[in-house]
Amino acid sequence: MSELDPSKNLPLSGIRVVEFTHMVMGPSAGLVLADLGAEVIKIEPIKGDNTRRLKGSGAGYFPMYNRNKQSLCLDLKDEAGKKIARQLIDKADVLIENFRPGAMDKLGFSYEQLCLSNPRLIYCSLKGFLDGPYQHRTALDEVTQMMGGLAYMTGLPGKPMRAGSSVIDITGGMFGAIAILAALEERHRTGTGQLVKSSLFESTAFMVGQHMAQQAVSGNPLQPMSVRTSAWAVYDIFETCDGEQVFVGVVSDTQWKIFCQSFDLLEFAQDVTLELNNERVAQRDRIMPVIRERLGAMTKPELMDKLDKTGLPFAPIASPSDLFDDPHLNAGGGLVEINLPNNGGKARLPGLPIDLSGRRLGLRQDLPTEGEHSHAALLSLGYSEVQIEALRSAGVVR
Repeated sequence: MSELDPSKNLPLSGIRVVEFTHMVMGPSAGLVLADLGAEVIKIEPIKGDNTRRLKGSGAGYFPMYNRNKQSLCLDLKDEAGKKIARQLIDKADVLIENFRPGAMDKLGFSYEQLCLSNPRLIYCSLKGFLDGPYQHRTALDEVTQMMGGLAYMTGLPGKPMRAGSSVIDITGGMFGAIAILAALEERHRTGTGQLVKSSLFESTAFMVGQHMAQQAVSGNPLQPMSVRTSAWAVYDIFETCDGEQVFVGVVSDTQWKIFCQSFDLLEFAQDVTLELNNERVAQRDRIMPVIRERLGAMTKPELMDKLDKTGLPFAPIASPSDLFDDPHLNAGGGLVEINLPNNGGKARLPGLPIDLSGRRLGLRQDLPTEGEHSHAALLSLGYSEVQIEALRSAGVVR
């Protein structure tokens, strides 16, 4: 496995993207395109994207979702700044935005306005809701997790809990990237771009669709995943004798036989009433205490080694910090090393979880500093050094 050589053509090489985004949803869509080789120019306010300065749980947003991008800081309230943005958009293939409804229209950057001068433009608008009664609302990842049922399924009964990641922002951004790629393919046939949209609420609904289908099939009210009736008899977290935890799943009748043989559960292996999964589920109260005692007599390394040899699904209970040193991610090119702009340190962060003919997508452009590429962008538009200095002095660009 080797990373893609930055000097070689990447799948989206030659595609130009102008990104008006902040937080997670918009930047994650741009990240997908950037990692795949698109030239992504991130338009930031003169002071830089406020996401750069978030603390607490938001401190990782900018470092994670803005590699392989260029930064141009513009004052879009100034006509000269708007002109520069329009010039970039007129030469772009894709525009991505995730600001509140109507914000881009007020700037004069609606799709209806921009497609007049660039009919090939694919305009991706990432919002809280698609068209409908809620479309005027401002949404956040957590808002739609709550109203879309994901928090209900994640928490305990009566105690909804958001998922432990910005899963809806990220998924909504991914769906936006999928829509962009589909529109690019359609443009090959039609020669024209289009307006595409993705949203948080509809992404949440898609994520919980399996549970909606479960209720439709079973006719039973849904229970949170924390107290659900599992589809499998052995699908649990087990305590080991050294105080650690390991998840083990036995999800087929063949795996049950292997599991029983590997852990010397001969009585269970010979019991014909346990041959089928649904029969084992009905007898969980009988078999689980025995299994917990057997697995609990082992240390975590002993249990994981045995499970690894059997081929059964298992996992140590890890935290995100454990992934920095994960041997698989580091050996397979799954982590991309970047320089952190604020403290001067380095971090290995997850790359796109895809493989292209044995190759992984790596780093071509480190995290940009505020306005790092403003000068180059203006030169590419034909501005002279004198004009660029005048724009800088006037506070139009940084």
